[in-house]
Amino acid sequence: MKKDFPQFCKNLMRLMLVTTLSTSLAVPPTVMAQATKNNQTLPTLGDTARGDLSPVMERKIGEQIMSSVRLDPDYLEDGPVIEYLTKLGNSLLDKRPDARGESLYEFEFFAVRDPVLNAFAFPGGFIGFHSGLILAAQSESELASVMGHEIGHVSQRHIARMLGNQKQDSLIPIAALILAVLAARSSPDAAMAMVMGGQGLAIQRQLSFNRDAEREADRVGFQILRDGGYDTSGMLAFFGRMQNASRNYSDNGLSYLRSHPLTSERMADIQGRLFGERYRQRADGLDFYLTQARVRVLQDSKAQGLIDASTFFDNQAKNGNEEARLSAQYGLAFVALKRSDFATAEKLLNQVITQIQQLPSQKKWLKETSAFASLAIDIEMGKKRPDVAMAKAKAAIRDLPLARGLVHQYAEVLIEAKNYADAEQFLRDQIVLYRREAKLQHLLAKTYAASGKSALQHIALAEAYAIEGALPAALAQLEIARLDPDVKYYDLSVIDAREREWKERHRQELQDEKKGNK
Repeated sequence: MKKDFPQFCKNLMRLMLVTTLSTSLAVPPTVMAQATKNNQTLPTLGDTARGDLSPVMERKIGEQIMSSVRLDPDYLEDGPVIEYLTKLGNSLLDKRPDARGESLYEFEFFAVRDPVLNAFAFPGGFIGFHSGLILAAQSESELASVMGHEIGHVSQRHIARMLGNQKQDSLIPIAALILAVLAARSSPDAAMAMVMGGQGLAIQRQLSFNRDAEREADRVGFQILRDGGYDTSGMLAFFGRMQNASRNYSDNGLSYLRSHPLTSERMADIQGRLFGERYRQRADGLDFYLTQARVRVLQDSKAQGLIDASTFFDNQAKNGNEEARLSAQYGLAFVALKRSDFATAEKLLNQVITQIQQLPSQKKWLKETSAFASLAIDIEMGKKRPDVAMAKAKAAIRDLPLARGLVHQYAEVLIEAKNYADAEQFLRDQIVLYRREAKLQHLLAKTYAASGKSALQHIALAEAYAIEGALPAALAQLEIARLDPDVKYYDLSVIDAREREWKERHRQELQDEKKGNK
């Protein structure tokens, strides 16, 4: 089908712009920058940024991006990993409520499968971590320093400010900027050619704003990290490793085209910022090591990847500290699960649990992380023992009621055991408590599909898509449900109500988008 090429290009560039900004604004982790050391309050933005892209629109953009991210095969939809990142992020935000920004965003933390050291922030409070970065962190403080930096990008609404600057100069060649930044990640020479072909001065102005945004995020992140009780000196070590990982962008190159600009200046700044700071030792919990163990296996679960992970865990079990040794044994159990060697996985998991029960300093983690229960449930399902898996999942939810991964896992077990009535009731109860959790609606749709309730299946899918910001897809599912032979009178009333609500929301979104394009 022939496309309206100018409009197609405009839409493509808009999508690329959001993606590029989210990456370029957030790539450098753990780096501190210019700001007064004694400033205790996080800054707020002026009216310019607030008027150009509202917080509500920022959140919508972020949700739409995340709806695609969650469908990507490299998105790590792993309950214990998400639980740990969320816990770490909330520990920082709880100490600095103003870090949520004036819009009081509900942050969402997640991980993606990628060995490159990187982290990124999407508008509206979505922060992602590459698996490679999580594994490269040698302490929880180092990982927290990256998280603080990314929170700074979101709380200071840097993408809104970037778009505001662009509106003030409509002649800036956005396409050249995007292509240059993307090309710089693989070929500095190609990037240079694009800059020369585009309007280099305008591009420099835009990327200079990125550097200012990085400095501001550095300052905010430093304050968040310090107030959260983490060891700020860990930033310097991690920053150094990031610098080494980015050697292909040398200090002699064009700093405005680097994915990690101004490395030398930032290294000097963090050293100055740490001067006079009181050393704060902070012991890492076992959950940090367990998360790294799971990520190491999930990063590459193919045959060679599992061999490499096993070798790493064997060495760690011999040479690491107590937490490292315990997590290594856990990692070996996880490797066995991925190899479908469920008997070995169960044996190794029981061994590490027995050891932890005998260690007073570690025993609490059996009730403070879902990693052990999640693995145990997966093992039982692998051994085709759904009744045992259900019992373990139910007990785990009782002990860890806030572990959302366990809730989803329990629902999956109920569906797998063909206990559809209990699955439906459980999910409906959860939806009352967590109305904005699209995963629950997807699981409910799966339950209805398995039990032959096709009309309800499509209604649940519609609810999930609406939560994820995909209103056209949600409306399409409602229409399918309306025409389904199994639809009931009550279902039709729900469909009508949702359709009116979502059509109005969609109409308003289109109007907002039209205004933004003028």
